[in-house]
Amino acid sequence: MDLLNTLVDKGLRRESPTREEALAVLATSDDDLLDVVAAAGKVRRHWFGRRVKLNYLVNLKSGLCPEDCSYCSQRLGSKAEILKYTWLKPDQASAAAAAGVSGGAKRVCLVASGRGPTDRDVDRVSDTIKAIKEQNGDVEVCACLGLLSDGQAERLREAGADAYNHNLNTSEATYGDITTTHTYADRVDTVNKAHAAGLSACSGLIAGMGESDEDLVDVVFSLRELDPDSVPVNFLIPMEGTPLAKEWHLTPQRCLRILAMTRFVCPDVEVRIAGGREVHLRTMQPLALHLANSIFLGDYLTSEGQAGHADLEMIADAGFEVEGAGEVTLPEHRASARGGGCGSHADGGGCGSHAGADSCGSHAGADGASAGGCGSHAGGGVCAPASASTPAPVRPAEEPRTDLVAVRRRGAGTDLAPNA
Repeated sequence: MDLLNTLVDKGLRRESPTREEALAVLATSDDDLLDVVAAAGKVRRHWFGRRVKLNYLVNLKSGLCPEDCSYCSQRLGSKAEILKYTWLKPDQASAAAAAGVSGGAKRVCLVASGRGPTDRDVDRVSDTIKAIKEQNGDVEVCACLGLLSDGQAERLREAGADAYNHNLNTSEATYGDITTTHTYADRVDTVNKAHAAGLSACSGLIAGMGESDEDLVDVVFSLRELDPDSVPVNFLIPMEGTPLAKEWHLTPQRCLRILAMTRFVCPDVEVRIAGGREVHLRTMQPLALHLANSIFLGDYLTSEGQAGHADLEMIADAGFEVEGAGEVTLPEHRASARGGGCGSHADGGGCGSHAGADSCGSHAGADGASAGGCGSHAGGGVCAPASASTPAPVRPAEEPRTDLVAVRRRGAGTDLAPNA
């Protein structure tokens, strides 16, 4: 296809596709899907080789959020039967983070529900960051605490945070349909605050909330303009007890097209498959590794994910390798300004065009509402049926797979071992 050849050439040059080309990727047929994956895979391998970065979520404070984000199981008025607890102590959070690091995670994402942190909350998280860094000196720490006030990003940076996550989630035009207690502009402002403080910005989207192709392209192009170092792509998990509980629009094929479009628009950034990969990609998860170079390991914030060992097996079986702690994630032109750290916003390069936003949190899209998982299925594999002798029933692609959604009952906030 001429379209795909053009997109590969542009991706290798870090040149933006047109909106029409991005929309055309989403409109490709299932017959052309493998060609789309192969083309986007060339761009992914050019900038990231066959490395897969592992990220691990630690939910510092779960539930009881005053915001009304429709996708979120922790939202105001949510009836989802999730774990609810107040702030973990630094030693508890550090122990949870250590489980992820021992499982191969290179980055730990510290998440707390709420509109945004108070100064006391920033002190708490700063103590937690220091405890984690003392125990695991090489680990990257990303904070995800909601909307930031002036000076808070700088304080997190001084405490040792490497990155800050705050997703745009959807297009500016439709944002008011998803959330009313804060604005799209509030989110953009927080991503800019992270940039200005010298933190590696992480900002992404949630697909499957009833948005149009145009909305998806809008939000990805907005992300390109914001120029984050990492872009988490969440796939909505419609959890019971939330306003979007009946929104089941995604198929594995559509998820792959969304990831491919994101890779073409943001060729040289860390594209992360975040919440919902187990539920919506299902047995096609390995194909998605040809598009994204990063995933979350194990469970999410309020929902269970694929078993950690199954994640590692999937990566190896697909011919990829886990990125080591000593390896630089981003291409040299993005990482050089930070001396090989989390990444940079080098002039003229990067995902965006401005001169130089695990997926996490109630303001990030990796919470229980948008980051489900197949739970504790037998064998911990890719949503395996309970018994090998009892094949799973064949369902139409559009039928809800609520059997693949399980509320997290282990790890942070519980006495049970985490899934990592």
